[in-house]
Amino acid sequence: MTKFFLVLHVLAAIVAVGPVTVAASMFPPGARRALADPGDQRAAETLRLLHRICRVYAGLGIAVPVLGFATAMSMGVLSDAWLIASMALTGIAAAVLLALVLPRQEELLEAVEAGAGADATTELAATTDTIGTTGTAATTGIAANPRATVRLAMFTGIFNLLWATVTILMIVRPGSTTGA
Repeated sequence: MTKFFLVLHVLAAIVAVGPVTVAASMFPPGARRALADPGDQRAAETLRLLHRICRVYAGLGIAVPVLGFATAMSMGVLSDAWLIASMALTGIAAAVLLALVLPRQEELLEAVEAGAGADATTELAATTDTIGTTGTAATTGIAANPRATVRLAMFTGIFNLLWATVTILMIVRPGSTTGA
């Protein structure tokens, strides 16, 4: 049963987390292109697709820790330090995705759909610090500030780095007697 859970866990990680990391990484440069040319419908459609991929696969990604927990239980390694560290990093990665990446993608997507571009007024740029504020002025301000895509890229990079670290811990498993 352990091998079955392990296979499902690895497949879920590849199928669910892989697309999120790629789509989330592609979103900031796509947003910069879409904001630079507000009339480019293809760029806006690309952003919508990338955001949908991130949302859907983030939901499917819940299978990864669930199957990982089942695998760890069947292997009897729930108290191993490498696994506890992996679970903590997985939780942090999920929090970064849900609290920092997806909301900022939505804000940039709203700005693109509202037709806000790099030409937005300086006055609206001052509203970028009110992340979470709804309304056209706030989203236009976010779009007017080029740092919004840079911050999103940074949070996406942190998310990807966390997953890379979890993957390394899963492969190397410090203290493992398998010789890996």
